Amino acid sequence: MNNIALFGSTGSIGKTTLSIVKKYPDLFHVTALAAGRNINLFRRQIKLFSPGYASVINEKDAGVLQKEFPKTKFFWGQEGLRVLAMLGSVDLIVMAILGLDALIPTYLGLKEKKKVALASKEVMVAGGRKIKAIKGSNELLIPVDSEHSAIYQLLHGVARDELRKIILTASGGPFLNADIKDLRSITPQQALKHPKWKMGEKITIDSATMMNKGLEMIEARWLFNLKPGQIDVIIHPESIIHSMIELADGAVLAQMGIPDMKLPIAYAMNKRKRIALGMSKLDFKKIRTLNFIQPDLRKFKCLKIAMDVIKHGDDSAVVMNAANDIAVGAFLMHKIKFTDIADIVEYAVNRYYYKSVDSVHDIIVMDREVKKYVQERIDKLC
Repeated sequence: MNNIALFGSTGSIGKTTLSIVKKYPDLFHVTALAAGRNINLFRRQIKLFSPGYASVINEKDAGVLQKEFPKTKFFWGQEGLRVLAMLGSVDLIVMAILGLDALIPTYLGLKEKKKVALASKEVMVAGGRKIKAIKGSNELLIPVDSEHSAIYQLLHGVARDELRKIILTASGGPFLNADIKDLRSITPQQALKHPKWKMGEKITIDSATMMNKGLEMIEARWLFNLKPGQIDVIIHPESIIHSMIELADGAVLAQMGIPDMKLPIAYAMNKRKRIALGMSKLDFKKIRTLNFIQPDLRKFKCLKIAMDVIKHGDDSAVVMNAANDIAVGAFLMHKIKFTDIADIVEYAVNRYYYKSVDSVHDIIVMDREVKKYVQERIDKLC
């Protein structure tokens, strides 16, 4: 039995995780749940799974829920996340909180020698070096992103000196075939129409700009202890191959499947043991062709920025990630154009005054400072 603490239970990853728990109650038990502001859904999850511990963002919500569910102990804010991450009764943390709110609970959970199924890519993008400095983190960290899960699966049993490089696949998003001249007039509604995956707004916009793939490159560097030159990106519109590895003898291994997050989540939750998930099967008779396209770095400028950042170290990755958060938010609020996202991120990476980062706390502070810096820049432009 795996005793799970699920962070981000009301998001898409969280809901899929709970659907797997519901299907296999003999394998998984929900010990703790953490959610944000979707209190109505959170209330239903608590009724269904009866966790011993729970945490929300606001103290007021925690108080209301505590009266409704006296058998569950409620916490709130960042302190609540810290408490849940360090619970002695938890074996596995499923970390699906967006942004750097996931950094400290992930760090604390790993320090407590808990396995962490990580779906929050910002943790490794901004804090990869600090996370990997934790003794045993290589064995404790399990990636949940479909691309990183694919690499994780493919590397099982492969000696490190046999690996030449990894190849992350990208769908290309909704604007793969759009003319670069038309990108400036793209609306948020158009950018949110992903051709393959159903995801949250932020990650969907990142997919449209291909910043998502840039973040994944940096995440992969730390997850798999790679050099920048060992990470490639190829556009694969069908999203059937989730990623590949190239070995020293020239062999290329690929992990394939229909676009469904159940598989990587369950693989991470169940310690590499595969379980039936009721998913549609991959039918090769219907696929016919698989296409591969080199990314256009003029069109997808965010990917180019990330490729440069991965060579420069941790601090510029913190700045890039924070700047992108604010720029995407501004675009969704119709304050800036689609193409402004990359320009604003590039401006922040090149112009922000860098300070030394010695701890995970320093990363959080830098993230806040960069976001303020970028927001002021956007306010001047508007």
